[in-house]
Amino acid sequence: MSEPIQFTDTSARFGLPFLRAGQSQKEFFVNEAFTLSDFLHHTSILGVLQSPPATPTDGDVWLIENGATAEWTGQDGKLAGWFGNVWHYIAPSAGMRVFDQAAGQFALFSADWQYAARPAAVVDGPVIDAELRAAFNELIEALGTAGVFPVTA
Repeated sequence: MSEPIQFTDTSARFGLPFLRAGQSQKEFFVNEAFTLSDFLHHTSILGVLQSPPATPTDGDVWLIENGATAEWTGQDGKLAGWFGNVWHYIAPSAGMRVFDQAAGQFALFSADWQYAARPAAVVDGPVIDAELRAAFNELIEALGTAGVFPVTA
């Protein structure tokens, strides 16, 4: 006979709290899990900051920049979501993608947050073919950074 499943206190990827048999204040743990799940579904961030905004609104989610200060000290690279007068932190995992409203583009997490760079525009002139090839190669690299194509080593 196989061993019974052993549960931890939180989920493996995002640390969502689990309930325990006989646990008091179950609603606290369920609401915490719902709050974190709400932040993670189709995640959209307002932008990237080093320190928390002065007047956050429930549901605001920010990406914490390296060198974080104030309440965000030590939370570099995490998502910070404001709900119930407290910040909730979510550590990213490989492949996580968020839409950055301030930048107007997606960011992909792969060891660090990556934004695809816009390739240079091709201009006309005697070397148009070389410029077009360079722009095309930059486009391929940008799509790799965005997670559309595999990133080459």
